[in-house]
Amino acid sequence: QVHLVESGGGLVQPGGSLRLSCVASDNIPTIYEMGWYRQAPGKQRELVARVANSGIANYADSVKGRFTISRDNNRNTVYLQMNNLKPEDTAVYDCNSHPWEEFPRGRGTQVTVSS
Repeated sequence: QVHLVESGGGLVQPGGSLRLSCVASDNIPTIYEMGWYRQAPGKQRELVARVANSGIANYADSVKGRFTISRDNNRNTVYLQMNNLKPEDTAVYDCNSHPWEEFPRGRGTQVTVSS
């Protein structure tokens, strides 16, 4: 069974950048889209971005133009480059397949945007 480990979160000031990584313990089937999700306190978990094996990506309106998702199948890794971060981006971020979350959910990585 594939296990996912997210990293790269932290505390950053508004306007700053972070790069999140999600490493899978085994090959991610190329037929799977992979997505980054986030959940802020008191809010529903939401899909932030998703990427197909082809590299075609889709983004939530709230992050378009600021976030970039990518995947490296050779490294079993999915990345999320986050630029121009805003306080409303504060959340725990995790990755999984999309649209069905096929893998056990990882612990996620905390992103806090605050001055």
